[in-house]
Amino acid sequence: MKTFNLRSARLRSGEEFRDEIELELTPLEYGGQRYLPVPDAVPAELAISRASTGTVCELRSAARLHGPCDRCLADAVVEIPINAREYQATNPEGSDELRTPYLSDDQLALDAWARDAIALALPEQILCTPDCKGLCPMCGKDLNVEPHEHEEVHEDPRWAVLAELRDKLD
Repeated sequence: MKTFNLRSARLRSGEEFRDEIELELTPLEYGGQRYLPVPDAVPAELAISRASTGTVCELRSAARLHGPCDRCLADAVVEIPINAREYQATNPEGSDELRTPYLSDDQLALDAWARDAIALALPEQILCTPDCKGLCPMCGKDLNVEPHEHEEVHEDPRWAVLAELRDKLD
């Protein structure tokens, strides 16, 4: 389900609508990388409450994203809980805080709302394992598969004078 028509709930002030829905998730671009939801449709709980001052919408679900690790580019999987709440005032009158961008003409855009909730819940770095060592900065090999060290790099000849001074001071 990509949208939900609020009129179909037929709520009056003080009433609440709850339903289990099938939420369609879309791929997510994050940090220049593409993350795919697997599966792309997940069960979710949608709750809508109507009050005299406005409407409160709540969405609860979970998503699993597959994509590249930020350190080593291997496959990474991250579980994201979706717990989102939006409020739309009956008369928002110019205040952005009293209106939700996901509601237009009584149509609640569930796919955009879920995508944004997932993006806000993502960790700072998506890693294949918490102790991922990443790629070697010298040769580019995966340090998780082939841990190694390189010999010390020869110094730049432009620093030779400073190296001599350091040796004299030691």
